[in-house]
Amino acid sequence: MGSVVKKRRKKIAKHKYKKLRKRMRHQRRKK
Repeated sequence: MGSVVKKRRKKIAKHKYKKLRKRMRHQRRKK
């Protein structure tokens, strides 16, 4: 069961990372 939770956490982390990267890209374009 622990491995399933870890996998789910990895997915969430990836999603958050993608959102953060998009935001950073937009900020770069503005400058």
